[in-house]
Amino acid sequence: MNEQQHPSVEPETIEVYPLVALKNMVVFPRTRMSLAIAREKSVRAVEEALLRADRMLVTVAQRSSEIEDPQPADLYGCGALVEIVTVHRQADGSLQVLLNGLRRVRLLEFQDLEPFMRVSVEVSPEPQVQGPQADALVRHATNLFEHYAQLNRRFSVEDINSIVAIKSPARLADMLAAHVVSDVVQQQDLLETFDPLARLEKVCVFIGNEIEILELESVIRNRVRSQVDRSQKEFYLREQLRAIQEELGMETPSEADELRERLRQKNLPPEAAAKVRKEIDRLEHMPPQSAEIAVVRSYIDWMLALPWNERTVDSFDLERTRRILDEDHYGLESIKERIIEFLAVRQLRLQRASEQGQPQRGSQGQILCFIGPPGVGKTSLGQSIARALGRKFVRIALGGVHDEAEIRGHRRTYVGALPGRIIQSMKSAGVRNPVFLLDEIDKLSSEYRGDPAAALLEVLDPEQNAQFVDHYLEVPYDLSEVFFICTGNVKYQIPRPLADRMDIIDVPGYMLEEKVNIGLRHLLPKVLAEHGLTPEQLKIPRSVMERIVTDYTREAGVRNLERQLAAICRKAARRIIARPSTHLRLTTSSLEQYLGMPRYSTPPLSMRMQVGAAMGLAVTENGGILLPVEVVTMAGKGDLLITGQLGDVMRESAIAALSYIRSRATELNIDPNFQDVTDLHIHLPENAIPKDGPSAGITIATALISALTRRPVRGDVAMTGEITLRGRVLGVGGLKEKILAAHQAGLRHIVVPVENKKDLMEIPARIRQQMRFTLVETMDQVIAAALAESSTGETEADNDSHTLIEPQPRPLHVDERLPASRGRSRSRHAAIENRRSEEQVHQGEESQEQPSLILPVQEDQAADVPQAQLGARASDEGPEGEA
Repeated sequence: MNEQQHPSVEPETIEVYPLVALKNMVVFPRTRMSLAIAREKSVRAVEEALLRADRMLVTVAQRSSEIEDPQPADLYGCGALVEIVTVHRQADGSLQVLLNGLRRVRLLEFQDLEPFMRVSVEVSPEPQVQGPQADALVRHATNLFEHYAQLNRRFSVEDINSIVAIKSPARLADMLAAHVVSDVVQQQDLLETFDPLARLEKVCVFIGNEIEILELESVIRNRVRSQVDRSQKEFYLREQLRAIQEELGMETPSEADELRERLRQKNLPPEAAAKVRKEIDRLEHMPPQSAEIAVVRSYIDWMLALPWNERTVDSFDLERTRRILDEDHYGLESIKERIIEFLAVRQLRLQRASEQGQPQRGSQGQILCFIGPPGVGKTSLGQSIARALGRKFVRIALGGVHDEAEIRGHRRTYVGALPGRIIQSMKSAGVRNPVFLLDEIDKLSSEYRGDPAAALLEVLDPEQNAQFVDHYLEVPYDLSEVFFICTGNVKYQIPRPLADRMDIIDVPGYMLEEKVNIGLRHLLPKVLAEHGLTPEQLKIPRSVMERIVTDYTREAGVRNLERQLAAICRKAARRIIARPSTHLRLTTSSLEQYLGMPRYSTPPLSMRMQVGAAMGLAVTENGGILLPVEVVTMAGKGDLLITGQLGDVMRESAIAALSYIRSRATELNIDPNFQDVTDLHIHLPENAIPKDGPSAGITIATALISALTRRPVRGDVAMTGEITLRGRVLGVGGLKEKILAAHQAGLRHIVVPVENKKDLMEIPARIRQQMRFTLVETMDQVIAAALAESSTGETEADNDSHTLIEPQPRPLHVDERLPASRGRSRSRHAAIENRRSEEQVHQGEESQEQPSLILPVQEDQAADVPQAQLGARASDEGPEGEA
């Protein structure tokens, strides 16, 4: 049985009252509130209420406090009926009103909106609840409020006693809602809750949440106060201890005194010493709780940790340097000679400067820079130089550095500022004359935060680096005794101002024999040690190492070779763990059990003659590569399609080759009007790899001529060279890397521009003896060397082993045109004969200006081709152009 009793209440009534809209506040029944009323409508509503006998009006909260002239839709649907107790008019016309809340009302209809709002409301008297449940809820709310008042401490004792004395649930809920709840939305929700018990439960929930927040704030406040008290206590005790020590005559060195002693022993330059001394004085007078004390102390530690006068003594000896280079690197004879010559000149400059009393920064010379594919030993060359000189070695990777502060450091005004990577590495080295390797200098990038390449100019320039200023140190630091060495993959990507300060040494890729010896002498012992194996447990003969190099790697360096050896060691370690007494010796037949099927074939290319397919050569940052070019003809309207992810330079080479062919169509036995009915598609396979550069010009031209004339390209020929519109063949770069790539692929006949004749001596003698080089100046020489003599599908005597691959021919030859055009053909041939007779008169002058292109090469002209070749019979010591 429910003991809650609901006494009868008066029936609901409907009345019309003036309305005052409130901002950010809610008036509750049975509470008093003072309001400042300034809006014209609200002032007139108050004046209208004062004219009434009961002096009553309705207050309603606005949904948004930013609205100055609220409309009915901007007001809540529930308000309070209030009585005006007192009114005071201010000097500015506003009213100060004291209101007494009476009852809750529901807004029914707005009677007037001007000059003030008048509304009809429904007055609903609240029921008076009694019983145990109401008493329990009142007691619980009273306890919560007392706890809340102890934590908040903004209520006076009189306020607390007056609220605790309330026993009515309805009155207590309204009183707590008016004094404890501050959020307008929550107050409006409580105002719209007509049931007293439900309203008091919501108030209890709100007070409970507030108590939890206040308790957490109290815990945090007490924790902070205890820390502050501890710091103050330590400060007072420290001051008392210092005073006691002074009274007893005991001298205990302070932190500042210790730093001054370190500064005295360090013997810094005058400017740096003065800066550090000033910072020590600042540190001494700072309070212990200062936030800046850590920044100052960190700066002093950096300055005292740098090597200002510490250095190692050079121990340069030619024989020792040569021995160290030979121990660390196999092959690279020319590179080793360049390094020894560079070090010898540098040592003489240092000795001369020391004898004449000149500063060493004027005797450093240029910066050494190694350029080559990955994995050829550029970094290890720098380590060998450091070991030969007896200096410490420091390496910095510059790949991806895009912020100038990485080089020059951050200013101390920034949070977490540090010196640049140059100063950090000098601190790690501990001496002022280490060997400093700047790795991947061609991978620098710049953005809005500065250009690191420009910052490196001050580091690498011998005329400037004696006064290098890091933004963090703010004083000059001498880098003139540092031996800087740079490495990179592509020298064209190095900024020009930096390249001008460097002595660039090209480090090419390794040959097969060099890779085999490197694998046996250096990589295999290293990999065996890393995997816990001994040379007796795993043996790899030379023949197996050659198979690993040829069938499982295809690179300029030896990194992939090291990975393959590591894979063999892992499988061997597994077998040795299973059977500890096992001793393994690899053979060519058992190699596939360790590395799987071969990844590359030997040779990887087909030696068949093909129509419209020529083999070019190119150089990338990974070394030389083969660059096949394919051309097909199709019936069309003369469109030229170029695919294979080609760059702008290579596309222009293709267009230049096509223009050359069109200008010499008659001499090449091609229909001059072939583009009227023929589309050409030039494609370079491996679309995922970007390709660019002018060296594929003669390759594209040869493939185009082969496709248009149906003359197959010799399968054992590779070529490189730039083509001009007049048919000249210009020199190219990276010839050594290209020839090494062709040799590794099994190609033995290379067509090379005459301008590159001087570069042939850089090729190792053993490789040069196995190759046949054809030096060319014009495209007619390229055609004679690269294209087969006949287009009937029969191979020549010297190419009996080749197989001709020829697509379906199209009517592109002069003698294959339609009968309707034969009359025009005869007239063109007559004009050509007349022009030839005229050209014979000026043959000497014409040959100097422009090479004359001929019709397909005759048998008597084939003998002229080898005169420009460097064959295997040529002597290594003799002239390069002799056969």
